[in-house]
Amino acid sequence: MSFEQQLRKVRIQQGFIAALDQSGGSTPKALKLYGVQETAYSGDEAMYTKVHEMRTRIVTDPAFNGDRILGAILFENTMDRMIKGLGAAEYLWREKRVVPFLKVDKGLASDANGAQVMKPMPDLDALLARAKKVGVFGTKMRSVIKDANAAGVKAVVDQQFEVGKQILAAGLVPIIEPEVDIHSTDKKGAEKLLRDALLAHLDKLPRESQVMLKLTIPDVDDFYKPCIDHRGALRVVALSGGYTREDANTKLARNHGMIASFSRALTEGLTAQQSDAEFHKALDTAIQSIFEASRT
Repeated sequence: MSFEQQLRKVRIQQGFIAALDQSGGSTPKALKLYGVQETAYSGDEAMYTKVHEMRTRIVTDPAFNGDRILGAILFENTMDRMIKGLGAAEYLWREKRVVPFLKVDKGLASDANGAQVMKPMPDLDALLARAKKVGVFGTKMRSVIKDANAAGVKAVVDQQFEVGKQILAAGLVPIIEPEVDIHSTDKKGAEKLLRDALLAHLDKLPRESQVMLKLTIPDVDDFYKPCIDHRGALRVVALSGGYTREDANTKLARNHGMIASFSRALTEGLTAQQSDAEFHKALDTAIQSIFEASRT
C-alpha cells in the first residue's frame, strides 16, 4: 500500500526532492561547507558517521517534512544506518511522510566524446533487492554531459535507460540524471541533443512504465516541457548544478512544471556550529524558498 501512496504523492503533490546523497568523493567537501574540517575525523567510517550526523540533524528537524518535501535521495551508507531507532528509509516515510530514494551509481567513467557515462554496477540487482526490502521507492543515478557531442549524449542516455529498465523490473522508480555541465561551452546545443534523446527513449517505454528525469536547469525557459508532458515521465526534477540557491531558485521558477532536487543548494548556510534554533530557521528558510520555486 505504501508504494501506491508514495507514487500518488510524487505524481500530484506540490513540493521538491531533497538530495542528501553525497557519496565518497563529495562527502569531505559537503562536511567542510557544513563547518566540519577534515581534521575532525580520520578514515571513511568516521567521515560517514559525521555526514550521517549532519543528515540526521536535517531530516529530524521539524522543518523537514512531507508538507513541502516530496522525497529524499539517500546514499547507500545512509540507507544502512538508523535514524531515531528506525532504518533511514523507514524513518523518512513513517515519521516524515517523505518518499525515500537511493543513489545507486558507482561514480563516473573517464571522459569520452565530451561525456562521462556511469561506471559498471555489477551488484545492482542485489542492491535494488535490499533497497526494496527496507522501503525505498526509487533510485537515482548520475552521468555528465560536457559538450554538444551527439555520440557522447547518446552513450549517456542509452546507458541511463538501459539501467533504468533494470530498476523498473525490480519494482522501483528510477530517476535518470544526465547532468549537463553548467560550464559547457555549448550548453544550449547539448540540451537540444539531450532533449531529443530523452524523448526518443520515453517514446519507447511500455505504457505502464514511468521514469523520473533529473536535469540541469536549461538555458531556454520551459525547454523540457515536452518531457514534463510526456506519459513516460512521472516527474521532471532539476539539479542545482553549482548555482547558488538564489540563482537556482530564480532559474527554476521560470521553468513551469519542473521541481527542485537540490543538494548543495539545500544545505547552503547550514553549519554544525549553529544552535538548534538557528539551524531550524536556516533550514526552514531554505526549504520554503525551494518549495516556492518548485510551485510554478
